[in-house]
Amino acid sequence: MASSEDDGTVEEKENNNKRRTKSALATAWLTFYNIAMTAGWLVLAIAMMRFYIQKGTTKGLYRSIARTLKFFQTFALAEVGHCAIGIVRTSVIVTGVQVCSRIFMVWFVTNSIRQIQSEESVILFLVVWTMTEITRYSYYTFNLLHHLPYFIKWARYNFFIVLYPLGVIGELMTIYAALPFVRRSGMYSMRLPNKYNVSFDYYYCLIILMLSYIPLFPQLFFHMLRQRRRVLHGEVIVEKDD
Repeated sequence: MASSEDDGTVEEKENNNKRRTKSALATAWLTFYNIAMTAGWLVLAIAMMRFYIQKGTTKGLYRSIARTLKFFQTFALAEVGHCAIGIVRTSVIVTGVQVCSRIFMVWFVTNSIRQIQSEESVILFLVVWTMTEITRYSYYTFNLLHHLPYFIKWARYNFFIVLYPLGVIGELMTIYAALPFVRRSGMYSMRLPNKYNVSFDYYYCLIILMLSYIPLFPQLFFHMLRQRRRVLHGEVIVEKDD
């Protein structure tokens, strides 16, 4: 009887050690990831400011930072993986929608249609994204290091009130500006007849995407407001499971 209890104790200790090791590795990776992403978006911010100071215009700004933007925004797909494997306790669906919508805006709208790259709406969402991500990744980094300045926490849960709607406006205006070019060129579309016997119209796909902001934006925005009340004011928020 004693030996079985000892075996159980040893097994429990081994399991605890394994959990602690996994937790330490996860924390180390997340710390590295968030520091890297903070640095990446800071590089983008500096590059945008330097371009505007030197050129005195935003024309050509997107092309000057496109490679860096595509790299760091695409790298954010790792966040979906973090949620999927459980090292970050956030909804995979919510994270996936936010990350994939950004990647779509970069690769399949702005990067694909050069005629819209100097639109003011593109600059708007770039500035908003940059401010949002520097704040967000800084918050995560300091939080993981257990040295979170109050200003960073305050900024994380207050800046979005203005930045989130502005970002949505910038994205929607950019997609709207892209529509005439997409319609004329027929890009990413498939017309019948074809060997796959499938029809797809990218123009209408973009319109549907714009309409999807109507139900999605309020849900995500009010989710952040609930998080704000919980973090800044200590309110207990009971949310339904996704």
